[in-house]
Amino acid sequence: MALLLVGINHTTATIDLREKVAFPPAIISDALGCLMELEAIAEAVIVSTCNRTEIYVDSIGDPTPETDSQVSDVIDWLSRYHDLDSEDLRHSCYFYEGDNVVRHLMRVSCGLDSMILGEPQIFGQIKSAFALSKDLEMVGAALGRAFQGAFTIAKEVRTETAIGESPVSVAYAAVVLADRIFSDLPSLSVLLIGAGRTIELVARHLAERGVRSLVVANRTLDNALEIANRFDASGALLSDIPEKLVEADIVVSSTNSQLPLLGKGAVERALKARRHKPMLLVDLAVPRDIEQEVGQVADAYLYSIDDISEVIEDSQKSREEAAEQAHSIIERGVEEFRKQVKSLNAVNTLKAFRKKAETIRTFELDKARKAIRKGEDADAIVENMARNLTSKLIHSPSVQMKRASAEGREELIKLVQELFELDED
Repeated sequence: MALLLVGINHTTATIDLREKVAFPPAIISDALGCLMELEAIAEAVIVSTCNRTEIYVDSIGDPTPETDSQVSDVIDWLSRYHDLDSEDLRHSCYFYEGDNVVRHLMRVSCGLDSMILGEPQIFGQIKSAFALSKDLEMVGAALGRAFQGAFTIAKEVRTETAIGESPVSVAYAAVVLADRIFSDLPSLSVLLIGAGRTIELVARHLAERGVRSLVVANRTLDNALEIANRFDASGALLSDIPEKLVEADIVVSSTNSQLPLLGKGAVERALKARRHKPMLLVDLAVPRDIEQEVGQVADAYLYSIDDISEVIEDSQKSREEAAEQAHSIIERGVEEFRKQVKSLNAVNTLKAFRKKAETIRTFELDKARKAIRKGEDADAIVENMARNLTSKLIHSPSVQMKRASAEGREELIKLVQELFELDED
């Protein structure tokens, strides 16, 4: 087993690069299939969110950090898949191996590596990524053990610490930003684009702050209405956005679209119809839903997911103490993972030992049966079989103990005494 991780996140790369290496749901199965074609890859999971793309693999061989060719192979594959320069990508990537992969995965699952400390959405996203690879039969014992261990630790951290008590998330930060910019948030009209978990959280936070004029627009009307009905809002199709934009004081977008849904021209026309009444646009998507050029339009105030980091920093201070407790729990989890890996080595040795003993048993049993068929004395046959079994089973250990004693390796003698519960006398 040789666990490897190659990743890129909000601390190592700009949103421009992150959106280029993102894997939307529509292509991730294909990407996994292509990744598994690499000769050294035995298992694979791809985690792709607005703030990170991480490739977890179990590789064949024993990797070393940074210089290992398998890390280079994964980075080269990632650059080829997204048609990027591999050297540019390499400078923004981080990579881990062995225990450090497990430690990082646990930190990510607990929300300790997120832009928003302790945010809960990442846990569900990682579980979904793992489930997909498992369904595609691209997960075996190595990654299975690592991810299940991370899930256990994440649940323990949520239960035993206050990491998730404050309502901090990207969605929450977007609403806090809107509240800072506008003096009377409940009186405003809000257009939400998308129907995923983030938009649902935005809608909930807005409703809790008294906003009543909400429109949820999505490619599928039923999905838009599913969220809208929970918050006494209205639903719309993406094709209705130009019309709805005219009434929107705030626009928050978060979809999986690979192309921008809202362009400069549409915003300019809406602002003209609004007599240039200011509009706040918050783009929480990666790749981005709103063209960057919208930020150049007068009276349009565009914020990307990276722009709300200041809001996030103010909101997550209360979670820092809980994060310290979480680190201790994670270290216990990593140690438990080490023990599991070591126990696997013992299991493999036990299997080999049992197989050898079974081979001896089968040989002696066949020999005894042949002697019985020849009519030889039964007592003599049983005694001879027992003697041969004992002799053959203790032969190799006896030889090795004599050799160890001659070489002064007393620790091996003591281990044998412990293993077989022997008295020193």
